[in-house]
Amino acid sequence: MIEKVLIANRGEIALRIQRACRELGIKTVAVHSDADRDLKHVLLADESVCIGPAPSRDSYLHIPSIISAAEVTDTVAIHPGYGFLSENADFAERVERSGFVFIGPKPETIRLMGDKVSAISAMKAAGVPCVPGSDGPLNDDPNHLLELAREIGYPVIIKAAGGGGGRGMRVVHSDAALLNAVSLTKAEAGAAFGNDTVYMEKYLENPRHVEFQMLADNHGHAIHLGERDCSMQRRHQKVVEEAPAPGITEEQRQRIGERCAEACVRIGYRGLGTFEFLYQDGEFYFIEMNTRVQVEHPVTEMVTGIDIVKAQILVASGEPLSLKQEDIVLRGHAIECRINAEHPETFMPSPGRIEDFHAPGGPGIRMDTHIYSGYMVPPYYDSMIGKLIAHGEDRACAIARMSNALRETVIEGIQTNIPLHRQIVQDAAFQAGGTNIHYLEKKLGL
Repeated sequence: MIEKVLIANRGEIALRIQRACRELGIKTVAVHSDADRDLKHVLLADESVCIGPAPSRDSYLHIPSIISAAEVTDTVAIHPGYGFLSENADFAERVERSGFVFIGPKPETIRLMGDKVSAISAMKAAGVPCVPGSDGPLNDDPNHLLELAREIGYPVIIKAAGGGGGRGMRVVHSDAALLNAVSLTKAEAGAAFGNDTVYMEKYLENPRHVEFQMLADNHGHAIHLGERDCSMQRRHQKVVEEAPAPGITEEQRQRIGERCAEACVRIGYRGLGTFEFLYQDGEFYFIEMNTRVQVEHPVTEMVTGIDIVKAQILVASGEPLSLKQEDIVLRGHAIECRINAEHPETFMPSPGRIEDFHAPGGPGIRMDTHIYSGYMVPPYYDSMIGKLIAHGEDRACAIARMSNALRETVIEGIQTNIPLHRQIVQDAAFQAGGTNIHYLEKKLGL
């Protein structure tokens, strides 16, 4: 068993990792910026190290500082959480070369799945259904590009191979706009990601976002923990997530989940990973794989009863999976609302001091957050300050419990998006289930 873990992150996910470590009897080291000295996990850690000024580039993204902190504290392993360096293959490689355990996939796997072109090629080889597309990078031949787009069928979308989070994408509806769109996307991709490779896919106009949670060990075993629906989005950023996905049958779940598990074994995957799909007209289309723990992992934990962060750490320790696919049973329904420090209508960030905080309670309610009364929300990082999760015997019960929990939650001193979440859970289309990825933006008039 790993004896000490350095948590290379902040906020609620850092506290979540710390709790899992404590349950396993593992000591924790909290690294933090100057702005984060009063974070709850920093105050509760066995050791803490300041790794730099508030800006992320000088602290949470500064690899030498993190490695040095691990060295001076005799750390055994490093957990990257999500965001920051969690999907940075160079960081994972540096961690392992420095003699530490990286709690995540192997660096070469992160590189493989981080490049969308190579990821799609790997998934096609493993039999995972993918969106019809160019099957590789686009070249500079105008005639070939036009012919390819006509063959796929408009509308098409041009995507950056190294992109993510909704960046590096451009939808094209005609021949007239194609060549300029390819040129612009290549230029933007090179500037944003240091990689100007782009590819083309069929643009699905009304899809849902459905993803499968995977867990794999170092011994050739992989399982899926069911799926989540993350279709309630704003500007490609998830707002509400739930598990299981409404309307997905057990036959679909097992068919796609098994293919994803086979793909994990095929590429030698290790740890937690998420296969993200667009789902339209009863068909799944792979779009990317996230090689880390997801923000929305609690809904999977609630319906499976499995602490997947602890499982992730055990896999990194070299333990084989203790679960088989037949052990995974989904019970009830869970919904997660991302609570952000932002104006509920303009979405402008709202940093500042939290004057009063009261967490909701009741059956099936879970609040993952690092905030407390008197905590100062800094302006330097992502605005998410917590995640509210409701679990019930069925979807209607989960929605009712979430509605109650949102009413009970008190966060004063700053603005939050709780009013938006109250609107969503009372929305008739959301309550019916199965809204597509464009629904929320249309509802908000964006």
